[in-house]
Amino acid sequence: MGEGPTRKPCAADAGFTLIEVMVALLIFAMLALAGTAILSFSIRAQAATGAKLDDNAAFNRTVSALAADCAQAIVRPTRDERGTVLPAFAGEAGSTVAPMLRMVRGGWSNVDGAARPSEQKLAWTLDGHRLERIVWPQLDGAAPLVAAPMLDHVMAVALRYRFRGAWSDRWDGSNGIPLPQAIEVRIVRDDGMQYRALMLVGTGYVPRAG
Repeated sequence: MGEGPTRKPCAADAGFTLIEVMVALLIFAMLALAGTAILSFSIRAQAATGAKLDDNAAFNRTVSALAADCAQAIVRPTRDERGTVLPAFAGEAGSTVAPMLRMVRGGWSNVDGAARPSEQKLAWTLDGHRLERIVWPQLDGAAPLVAAPMLDHVMAVALRYRFRGAWSDRWDGSNGIPLPQAIEVRIVRDDGMQYRALMLVGTGYVPRAG
């Protein structure tokens, strides 16, 4: 029997050439690299945004806590662990002295019904680049509790104290007036940002008439 007609092989039967495969792999690698770069950028952006939001929240909590402490400051001298009498309100010019601010405040909530007063002795200090709040379990004779971290990335804090239109860089009640009427707070962050606020002390303390 004679052989039937034969079909000549065409290019489609031969498959991809080596160059075509290499070009396809190159395109795939470029697409994968672009996708990885976009994903990495998205993750970094999300992390940076989250860190910024967390820092803003910590900053707002810190300022609110400091403003609340100052607003509820009361005239109540205390004693330290050695029995030394401390003024009701003592403030330094800034964070170079620790603590830079110490006071007694009222309005200490007692949700657990503990046997303690509604007043609280507290202090603010800068430890390294971290602003911390220190509290005492009792007003007199007690050691302070562990400091609570409030705000990181703080380079410096500057304070001034106002009473009847006059400003002072330091306050200890030695002038016979236990509380200032307001304080000026300047906070400098390590990124160069600065924050300034005026806060009432004792809701605008006015001394009793002699």
